[in-house]
Amino acid sequence: MAAKQIHDQPPSKPFDVEKQTQEVEEQQEIKVFDYAKRAQWLRAAVLGANDGLLSTASLMMGVGAVKKDVKTMILTGIAGLVAGACSMAIGELVSVYSQYDIEMAHMKRKGRTENMGAEELHAEKEKLPNPWQAAGASALAFSVGALVPLLGAAFVKDYVVRVVVVTVVVSFALIAFGGIGALLGKAPVVKSSLRVLIGGLMAMGVTFGLTKLVGSIGL
Repeated sequence: MAAKQIHDQPPSKPFDVEKQTQEVEEQQEIKVFDYAKRAQWLRAAVLGANDGLLSTASLMMGVGAVKKDVKTMILTGIAGLVAGACSMAIGELVSVYSQYDIEMAHMKRKGRTENMGAEELHAEKEKLPNPWQAAGASALAFSVGALVPLLGAAFVKDYVVRVVVVTVVVSFALIAFGGIGALLGKAPVVKSSLRVLIGGLMAMGVTFGLTKLVGSIGL
């Protein structure tokens, strides 16, 4: 009787090692992709902040070479922040919208959109880059960087001290942004930070010197 009961029991399903391994690998690939995507966004944000920092600081130093009052430097920095943030946002919006249109056209050429339901099509569109999100992130990153020299100059009335403070604050920020960008890009931190610092100081120095020269000859 016991032998018969054992014989009548349905055979257990075999453990599919290959299928389980494939599922684990797919999950790992998704995690790696998500991490890479986040790292790419973070690196773009750091580069945008570095751009805002350097361009605004250079504008302030350039105008400060001929107009030494704090009000002029602050107004110049604010104008640079607003103009730069708008420019970054519009440029990113146009660029990402072009990429979005290309991806959608590619899907239509393959006939994928015709065979999808409304929910599936919405899910596929969600995977594509969001132009407005990219524009907002670029403008925000630029503005964060631009605030550094503005805050450095806002509370210093003496011209020489103000220039020194802005230079020091911007230098530390350049080192920080260069280091973060290097970490996200898996590049040498010290070398990348020094490269960003030297390039930033050169940009500010050239802007200051050329503006001073133009102002001295009365153009």
